[in-house]
Amino acid sequence: MERAKLRNLALSTGCAEEHGGFVFLRDPKWSAEQRACVESLISKIKKRKPSNRRGWLCLPTGGTSGAIKFARHDEHTLTAAVRGFGEHFGLRRVNAIGVLPAHHVSGFMARVRCMATGGTYVDWDWKRLEAGARPARSRRRGPWVISLVPTQLQRLLKSEPAIAWLRGFRIVFLGGGPMWPQLTDAAARAKVRVSLSYGMTETAAMITALRPEEFLAGDRSSGAALPHAWVTITRSGVVQIAGESVFYGYFPATSRTRYFTTEDFGRLDERGHLTVLGRRDAVIITGGKKVRPAEVEAALHASGEFADVAVVGVPDAEWGEAVVACYPAGGRTPDLVKACAALVGPVRPKRFVAVSEWPRNAQGKINRVALIAAATK
Repeated sequence: MERAKLRNLALSTGCAEEHGGFVFLRDPKWSAEQRACVESLISKIKKRKPSNRRGWLCLPTGGTSGAIKFARHDEHTLTAAVRGFGEHFGLRRVNAIGVLPAHHVSGFMARVRCMATGGTYVDWDWKRLEAGARPARSRRRGPWVISLVPTQLQRLLKSEPAIAWLRGFRIVFLGGGPMWPQLTDAAARAKVRVSLSYGMTETAAMITALRPEEFLAGDRSSGAALPHAWVTITRSGVVQIAGESVFYGYFPATSRTRYFTTEDFGRLDERGHLTVLGRRDAVIITGGKKVRPAEVEAALHASGEFADVAVVGVPDAEWGEAVVACYPAGGRTPDLVKACAALVGPVRPKRFVAVSEWPRNAQGKINRVALIAAATK
């Protein structure tokens, strides 16, 4: 992939700015505080423009649980990610319908894959898709893919015409947030060719992925590592990643290491398939016991009582931290006895809080800082 083409693609999204030889993707919906944080980072650029800079493309990460950072990439890391993607799924040309924003790594990489392989990218508004306006796909161009977050798939599976449309994709990629058994089972029953994947901004999107055939056969892991990457688990259970698509460090520093240590707990099975067990910085210590929010959320989702739900730990004089389940206000009142039927002991939420302004963004990421604030009022 040529640097000039990648630069032009980034700038053509309308959410990128160039400063001192660096190109930054920016979220137009950032708050004033977030914009000020970004401007402070960009001000660190030296005025003299260097030649042949590595890591010139800066992709934003963070913002839902901490300060915004920029992961440094370039044509080398992104080309490796595209090559590994194509080899893993047997796709020489990638055609994609895009409903995720360009400033997010999943939305941006969908565009990059299409450009790098000579495929077609169709930018489509999610609200239009949800309302029933579905773009056409030219069969002459070959197979098509789409990337969704779990809440988007959940809504589309409520419509038979939408399900029929989803079945026309070679792959429906799912990422950006935790899955729950009720949703994956519904997608499998609908015969939607889902690929569960794992990745992040620092790795140029997916680093492991489940092939649709494996998903339809009952596998619910995040799949095996793509050909350009290696995944290991530390003794403490944390996911580590190495590979050609790993970033060059956070702007402005360049600190590329052999292994990138993530914030996620995980395990690898005998086939090398990864199962993510939740974020290590989200573990709740309540009464001396460790509780992983993802496991509690999965059980609450499976109860069928919540359209959406997230679990956080809030300070508590008796327990140290209390397990609190939050859900969007305005819907039907959940049956809490039914919701907690599978939860006993420390994993059972001490409280349930209805939140009026639900802080889940377009990429499926939940702002846990905002939820903790809402739960402690």
